[in-house]
Amino acid sequence: MEILYLLIPLSVVLVLLIIGLFWWALHSGQFDNIEREGERILRQD
Repeated sequence: MEILYLLIPLSVVLVLLIIGLFWWALHSGQFDNIEREGERILRQD
C-alpha cells in the first residue's frame, strides 16, 4: 500500500511532462503541414 504514495505522484508528474512536451511541440510548429514533408521526401532528386 505504501508504494502507491510513490507511484501515484510519479504517474501524475509523467503525465504532466508528456502534456507539456506535446504543448511545446504544437506551439513550436512541429505539426504544421506534415503532408509537405512526405511529398518532399518522395520528390527530392
